[in-house]
Order: sequence, then C-alpha cells, then structure tokens
Amino acid sequence: MTLQWTAVATFLYIEIGILLFLCLPFISAMRWQKIFRFRIWECIAPYWNKGFLTMIIVLIVLFIDAVREVRKYSGAEANKETKLHPNMFDHLHMKLFRAQRNLYISGFSLFLWLMLRRVVTLITLLANTQETRHVLKTQAEMSEEAIKKYKEENEYLRKTLEIGKVTVRDTNFVAEHNMMKNEVEKLKTELEKTSQALKKSTADSEVIRKETDNITREYDRLLVEYAKLQNQVEEKSDKKAE
Repeated sequence: MTLQWTAVATFLYIEIGILLFLCLPFISAMRWQKIFRFRIWECIAPYWNKGFLTMIIVLIVLFIDAVREVRKYSGAEANKETKLHPNMFDHLHMKLFRAQRNLYISGFSLFLWLMLRRVVTLITLLANTQETRHVLKTQAEMSEEAIKKYKEENEYLRKTLEIGKVTVRDTNFVAEHNMMKNEVEKLKTELEKTSQALKKSTADSEVIRKETDNITREYDRLLVEYAKLQNQVEEKSDKKAE
C-alpha cells in the first residue's frame, strides 16, 4: 500500500472511531454541546469549512483515481495482455485487487466524512432544542406560580369586597386589585404562548431524534457491509498467498 492510501485508510479508521464515540448513548447532546463550546474549537472554527471542502475534494479525486484503476485492470485491455502473457495473470490480479481495495477505502472515507458533518450538525441542533425547551419549561413553571399567587390574592380581595370591609380609604386598594387582575390576564396570555412554544420545541426534538436513529441504523448497516468487504479482501489475499 502506497503512502497516500495508507493515509486514507488511517483517516477512515479515525472517522469510524469518532462516529462510534459520537454515538455513545450515555453522552447526551447537552454534554456534547458543552464540549463543542471549548475554546480550542473556537480557534479551529474559521478554518473548519475550508478544511472540510478541501478534504471532500481530495477524497473525490482519490475515488475517481481508484475507479479508473479498477476499470483499467478489469477491462478488455487487461484480458488481451493476459492472453499474450499468461505469466502476468497474477500480477494483473494483484493490481485489480489493490485498485478495488483503494476504491472501497476512498468511497467509505468520503461517505463517512459527509456523515460526520451531518451527525455533528444534528447533535448541535438537538442540544439547542433541548436547551430551548428547558428554558421554556422554566418560564412556564414561573408563570404558573405567579398566576397561582395572583389568583389567591384575587380571591382574598373578592371576599373582602363581598363582606363590605372596603371603605373610602381603601380606594387605592381596589385600584391595586384591578391592576393585579390585568396582570393575571397578561400572565395567562404569556403562559399560553409559552405552552405553544414548548409543544413546538418538543415536536422538533422528536423529529431530530427520529432522524438521528435513522442515521445510526444506516451507519450500522454500512459497518456490516464494510466488514463483509474486508472479509472478501482477506479471503482474496489468503488465496493469493496460497
């Protein structure tokens, strides 16, 4: 294996390790969000998009080169050379095997690189949604407590007015009662808006969770296919060694 394909294979194994680490169930999205907010990521952020696009271009070039090599050693020209030079069959077969191996490595590296970007984006979005839902839930609880308090005060004022204990000196007290009543109405309106926002945030969180589960299943399926391809490559290597 040449130096460039050794580097690509190493990059592929690193991608697999990072994706497996990101999919660990006991590390929540909120914790990943805290990790992503470290100062070191802020330093890397200005160069992230350029590095991402550059790596995509490099992997695409390597993938196209691998496809060209596979077609070169499995096409009609290779068959003609084999007929003219029977001793070159093993050599051409080895070249074809290497080209196919490089094709698998570059293809999986490109796919996992795109998937890695998508998984990080989904984790960040899920963390933001959970944080927003937590804030809205706290606001809703505070509004409910305030409404409960104002209702108790309103009930006390209503009973006081019914008993007839309010005198001319209590005019300011009645005005304060009316003001509290208006505030209760405002708090009810804010509570309804907060409840609607919380329901919407919960629905968005559920959609993100389903999409994350689909990506996890797709990733597991690709790992199985990659293991099968790796076994085929090892079988071909063993046959050639024999």
